[in-house]
Amino acid sequence: MRNILSLTVLLCALSWNIAHANTGVALVHGTGNATDAYNDYWKSGFVESVRQGLPNSSNLLVVNCNFDKYMWDDAAAGCLAGQLYNFITSKNIDDLVVITHSNGGNVMRWIMSNPTWDNRYPTIINNIRWVNALAPSSKGTPLADAVMQGNVFEQSLGWLLGFKSDAVRQQQESWMAYYNGSWLQGTSGRPALAKGFWNVVGTDVESAIWDSDSYCGGYFENVGLETTQNWLDSCSDGFLNCSSQNGAGSLWFNDKDRTRGDEPLSHNQSRRKCFNLDVILRNDI
Repeated sequence: MRNILSLTVLLCALSWNIAHANTGVALVHGTGNATDAYNDYWKSGFVESVRQGLPNSSNLLVVNCNFDKYMWDDAAAGCLAGQLYNFITSKNIDDLVVITHSNGGNVMRWIMSNPTWDNRYPTIINNIRWVNALAPSSKGTPLADAVMQGNVFEQSLGWLLGFKSDAVRQQQESWMAYYNGSWLQGTSGRPALAKGFWNVVGTDVESAIWDSDSYCGGYFENVGLETTQNWLDSCSDGFLNCSSQNGAGSLWFNDKDRTRGDEPLSHNQSRRKCFNLDVILRNDI
């Protein structure tokens, strides 16, 4: 009985704290040198739908940084830290939900794993509620290895992965294994991250020309991802194996377990307004 009462009090206290917090949301893009991630990376429909979950709609930040660099680079983690820190301090955010996609999860994990690296990091970490990581490349991808070797993937994946940038080099599987074993937290056998890192895993790609769902996020992008899926595990989103997407932190859900119509999320669709993903994220806020 005492344990039940204690749990009830704790849950009430947590609910009260969240209800009285100043909640903010930050959208952190993946690989690329973003200057207008609102329109180019996420698209306005996705952003504005997610924004509806905020008590104060102005408490939303769409990050624009150079994630073609290594995750620790000042243009990557330094830029992200600056934008998050200024957002938190200028708006008095004390309940920050971070939504990342792909390589953005690695840059975010760098900040969360290395609190003494930058004096802005502790403030950011302390005010995070949790990170919702959409298809994070936590263990890298064989396609990054292929790009670095200069084969056909360098051209076919230029729209998604980029070319031989530092970020692509970093996402090679052996390189991510090194970082996960030394600099990054949250993977098996390593210390847990200070705040939750919750993964949304894309398990498949559909690109049938007669299926209207194949057009969400861009039909030709999905065709490309179904092609590259041939070089990945049977469970993948066309860019990342499921094991990589759920390689750090904790599983929130596999796409088909929560999406409308049990639809899979390709790597491109997991940053788009597809199959109620935006509504799931909005409600989570």
